[in-house]
Parts: sequence; structure tokens; C-alpha cells
Amino acid sequence: MSAHADVIDQGRWRDTTLSARERAQALVDELTLEEKVAQLGSVWLTDAADDFAPTLEGGLATEGTDPFAHGLGQLTRVFGTAPVSVREGVTRLRELQYRVVANQRLGIPALVHEECLTGLAAFGATAFPTPLAWAATFDEELVRDMARAIGDDMRAIGVHQGLAPVLDVVRDYRWGRVEETLGEDPYVVGQLGAAYVAGLEGAGVVATLKHFAGYAASRAARNHGPVSMGPREFADTVLPPFETALRQGGARSVMTSYTDVDGIPSTANRQLLDGVLRTEWGFDGTVVADYWAVPFLVSMHRVAADGPAAGALALRAGVDVELPSTVAYAALSRLVREGVVDESDIDRAAVRHLRHKIEAGLLDRGPVVPDGAEDVLLDTPRNRAISAALAEESIILLRDDGMLPLAEARRIALIGPAATEYRSLLGCYAFPNHVLTKYPGHAPGIDIPTIEDAVRAEWGDARVRSERGCEIVGDEEVRIDEAVALARDSDVAVLVVGDVAGLFGAGTSGEGCDAPHLRLPGRQDDLVRAVLATGTPTVLVVVSGRPYALGDYTEAGAIVQAFFPGADGAAAVAGVLSGRIAPSGRLPVQIPRSPEATGTYLQPPLGRHNRGITVADPTPLFPFGFGMTPGRIVYESIETPAVLPTGGAAEVAVVVRNDGADAIEVVQLYASFPSGPIVRPDVQLVGFARIPVPAGARRTVRFTLEAARLAATGTDNRLAVEPGVAVLSAGPSAAERPIETRVRLAGPRRVLLARAGRTAWDVDATEAKETA
Repeated sequence: MSAHADVIDQGRWRDTTLSARERAQALVDELTLEEKVAQLGSVWLTDAADDFAPTLEGGLATEGTDPFAHGLGQLTRVFGTAPVSVREGVTRLRELQYRVVANQRLGIPALVHEECLTGLAAFGATAFPTPLAWAATFDEELVRDMARAIGDDMRAIGVHQGLAPVLDVVRDYRWGRVEETLGEDPYVVGQLGAAYVAGLEGAGVVATLKHFAGYAASRAARNHGPVSMGPREFADTVLPPFETALRQGGARSVMTSYTDVDGIPSTANRQLLDGVLRTEWGFDGTVVADYWAVPFLVSMHRVAADGPAAGALALRAGVDVELPSTVAYAALSRLVREGVVDESDIDRAAVRHLRHKIEAGLLDRGPVVPDGAEDVLLDTPRNRAISAALAEESIILLRDDGMLPLAEARRIALIGPAATEYRSLLGCYAFPNHVLTKYPGHAPGIDIPTIEDAVRAEWGDARVRSERGCEIVGDEEVRIDEAVALARDSDVAVLVVGDVAGLFGAGTSGEGCDAPHLRLPGRQDDLVRAVLATGTPTVLVVVSGRPYALGDYTEAGAIVQAFFPGADGAAAVAGVLSGRIAPSGRLPVQIPRSPEATGTYLQPPLGRHNRGITVADPTPLFPFGFGMTPGRIVYESIETPAVLPTGGAAEVAVVVRNDGADAIEVVQLYASFPSGPIVRPDVQLVGFARIPVPAGARRTVRFTLEAARLAATGTDNRLAVEPGVAVLSAGPSAAERPIETRVRLAGPRRVLLARAGRTAWDVDATEAKETA
């Protein structure tokens, strides 16, 4: 029986010929004040919230005792809080939705949200590679396919909103949540983030951009730390990916950040939420608070005296829905009656949120939870094929002195703690790391082969002997001497080190797991040095959530980087080692040389090495965009018109030739500015194209560059294209750009209301010319 069986059939909001916004407004007009406020709240039915989100401190409590009174805005993580089967989760969801409808006079169900950053965070769901691995593929189409598959699964079990993607731009590699990001370049983050959004929204799931804004730029890379950043850097580095994902991807929701920027918490920042997001960008979706972010205005930021004051502050700033449970917003009805809060602010927020419910079909008399939801499979062949493809494309070969492939190795010493730990393949928001660590001994729910499993499958048990050497965390079970002995008695050593992801100190990477430096965690640095000292030919494999400093490991004959490649990542790593898979991943973040180095590639001239100024050298060991391939790609030429009007566009043609084996090349287009009114990065990515280049072939990649892509925020804090000279260069990385050309930006200074979108900034690899 549908949970709608006894609802009232009257009301203009039932008219499906009206737009979703018109229906939402008509429904709000029929709701009482208490019913409207209820649509702005949520409930998380768990006793273990502190295990999954920052601790709610300060003794804040809700006003009232029944979270379902007058209805409910959202149900929080029915599937993602405990290891329940799909059938158990769907049964529980049906019960909860029936309770929500029964308590709401007009029978309005709740919107249901879940985490979905590396796949749906539910027991038995596919654990895809982490976003830093997606970024390493530079493959927008594959990321979109993954998100569509995730979204299809979510809708099939009655979930309407996904809390992803993360569009924070990496500023310091020590930050624990680097693994959740798409790297350190705003353009890459925006393009791949928009692709993810398009996939999720294409499945009918509300994509939620987070964390708006500045979260990754905290002082000393501390989680929740304050952000000290000027308005121009904030506008040109932090904000662009969000704008891109809204304009190109069509995201319908944005989540506020926990941080404050220059003393203003994001959850109380009216200029950011109503000014930039809604007025300048025209966003008309919902703004949701990160978990407990509204009461944190009291307990952490101290900009509100109590919960009700925090609720009033957040609502006025433009926060529509409080997550994960109603705390501060419970007082809004009383505050309206006392004249503290304007009811029109509540009406606007309710209309925005109810529009999502209407778009999800929740008010059209159909089943609130889809029929057959209890029989849905969340780890399907479709999912695993996409997961495997992403993993394979994400593996980055950093160095090879002729060691690879290892097909001729007779005795392989497989050494290192990450070789035998399946959790080292998964991100912090993958269900086995996110939830099952609270259930020791519980099976992961899906097949996740370890790298040892994959290596043995690739070469056979008889040729592989293994030794952990040490643990990823702590000094227990240190067996470095045993690892050294095994390496000396082998023809080749495969040394697998890195991270294990977890929440708030339960790992070496992940939310709340910020690092003091970029040396490998635990005793792994000692292990690597000891094995390399044996002289046995060694392949170093780093499986991690952040880039670690590898400058002391130059004796390694080959170095492979894998950023948490997911449940199918082990086979991808083994395939690259054996030669079964040609590596094609590129670095979305630099690999530092020194453990103390934290700066990204987006540096002005004074941010780069200058021996006449300082002895400190920030030059990375491997630069942004770098990755080895089997081919020998030659960048032949770059051509563009000599003049680009400040209000126009131009074609940029880059010709590459492959003098080696078949390869995938990520052609990268960069811009720099010899002079201008403000300091700008020495070089910055403005385009990329992932293309196949067969042996002996020549390819022409044509970029359509709109002048707006070269805009920056000027001394007047306005986004503008400045007349002058721009240098366009292309190559396989930010540090290797062998071809360049100059273009004159001609005409008056052009002030922009928006940055160039995908409609005006395109990559056409289909019209490539080939020469055999």
C-alpha cells in the first residue's frame, strides 16, 4: 500500500501541468508556519553520530521532542550508518517514510540523502576509486558514466540526494581530505566535477556541491581550520569549480563549509550564499548545511549566542536545510512569532526544498519508495566494469629505468603493509572504511582483492613471497629485517606502501586525518630505505590518499602512484607492473621532493625556486600533469591567431606525434601572462584533452579558447579580461611545455558577469588529423 493512501487530494500543488516551482509555491501557501519549518529540518536516527561526523558540542538541544511532528524535510543516511542489507534498509525506509507522511497533514514525504563520493556509501555497494583517482584519469566521460551508475542505484532504492562531489581545490597536501578532492587545479576540478554532477543529475539524483567555500585552504592544513585568503585568490582559485559545476553540470544543491574565511563562517556568510551564489550566479537550488554546521556557529565559531540565534543567522544567510538533524532550526517558528525572523525567509527556503521533492515525484501519488527496491543489487557487473576502467586509467607511472614490465621476474619479493590491506585501496567515504571500522571483523560486503591477491594471480603463487615489514600506523609488528632478507633473496622487490583511510584519526588519510608532514606514515620510510639499500631491483608502489615526498627514494628502478584506486584497483596495479595495462594516468597533484614541501603548482614567480632569494627549493620531484606512457610523444607545433579580442574566441591547434608504442596522451594547454595589473600564477592550465595516439600517428587537437577563460579578478575585485599579451603553451605537464605561442588580447578591458562555460570553451579531438 502506498504511504499516500489517506492524503488530501485537494490543492493546486497537485496540478502536474504547473512547473515544479509553481507547485512548490502553491504548496507553501497551504502550509502552516510549523509545517513550513519542518520542511527545513532533518533527522538522523543513530546513536553513533560522532563516529561519522564532527562532534556536536556545547550542550545544544532541539526545542520539542518529536522530530516527525508536522512532517520532515530530509531523512539522513538510512542505508549509510550501519551494515544493513538492501532489503533491511528498504524495509526501514518504508517504515520511516510512512511515519513522515502520517505526521504531515498533507502527506508530504521526506527527501532521502546519502553519501556517494566513492559510490553509494552503503553495505554491499561498489567501492569506486576515490576522486583524486578520477582526476588522475583526466577522463570526463568515464567520470560521468560512473556518476550515472551511482545515481541509478540510489534512485532504485529510494534515495533522492547525494552529498557529492567535493570541489575543494587542494592548497596543502597535508590536509586529510586531499583524497576526496579532484586535485590542485581549478579547471580540472571544475570540469571533472561538472561531469560527475551531470551523471548524478542525469539519474534524477540531486547533486550537492561541497564544501562551499574555502574548506581546503585552512591554515596549516587543519580540518575546520580558519581560512586566511585574499578576495582575488578566493575568487580565482576557490570559486570557479563551483560555478562550473552549476552552469555545466546542473547541480541543484550546495553544501556550506565548516570553515570561516577572514572571520566569516560560510554557514553565516550572506554575501557568499545570497550574494555570489544566488545573485551573481543565478543559482535557484537549495543550500544545505554540513553536518552540525549551524549549531557550530555557537560552539565553534562563537558568532551566535545560542541555537536559536544560530538558526536565525544561517537562515538569513541563505541556508535552506539543516543537516543531519534539526537542532537550531527547531526554534524558527517561535522566532517568527517573536519578530526575530521574517517568515518570508522561511517561505523561500521551503519553496526551494519542496521543489526538489516535486521533481523527485514524491508528491504525485506514486510509491514513495520504488517497488522492488528491496531486490536491487548495488555491486553489479556494470559498476565493476566502470570501477575497473577508472582504476586502470588512474594508475600513474612516475619512473621506469627499464624495470617494467616484470614479466621475466623469477622470484618476486612482495613487501609492504599496503600490499595485504584491502582498506588501502579505498577512500575514507567508501563504506568499508567509513562504517565497518566500527564493526571489527565484519566482512566488507563486496569482493575487494588485495594487491597481494592480484600479484599472485598475475605471476602465480610459486614466484611470489610476501612480507609486510611494518604496519601503516604505529610501531607494532616491525619486521624490517625480515623484509630486507626476503629482498636480498629475490630477483626483484615490489614494495607497496602508503595509507589506510579512516575518519578522525582512524586512518592516515581522510576526514580529520591531517598530517604534520609529507613523510610516509609510521615506519614505512625506514622500510623503504632499508629495502632500497639491499641493491635488489625495486619497484616502489605508493597507494595513498595524498602525495607523499619521494625525493629520498631515487634508487627505486620504477615508481608507481595509485590514489586509492577502489575495489578493482589491485588488478590495475598488477596489470601495470606486468605490462598487461599501459599506464595512462597523470598527476592531479604534484609529488613533493621534500616532506616539508606543501605548495601546489599554482605559484606566481616569487613562489618558485629562486637561488638569489632563498635556499628553500619548492620544486617538486614530479610536476602537475606528469605521467609516463609507452609512447614517445613529440609536441610539434601550436598555432592560434595572433590577435584575440577581449570579447571573442580563437582556435588553438596543438599537433602531437607518437614515435613510440601506442599510447594515451593527455594534451595540456597552459596560459601565462608576462605582465598585468595583478600577480598571477606563473603558469596555469586552461585546457586538456585525453586522446589515443597510435604508434607512428600524428594528432591535431583543436581547443576553442574564449578570452573569458583568461580572465582574472582585478584590483577593483571585478572579474575581467585585461588587454595585453598571453603566452599559450602545450606539453605533457606543467613543467614540460615544449611549444608555445603568443597571442595579443586586443580591445578594451572586458568586465564579466560569469566565467566561460563549456559552451564557450571546448576541446575537439574528433577532428584530429592522422598520419600513419
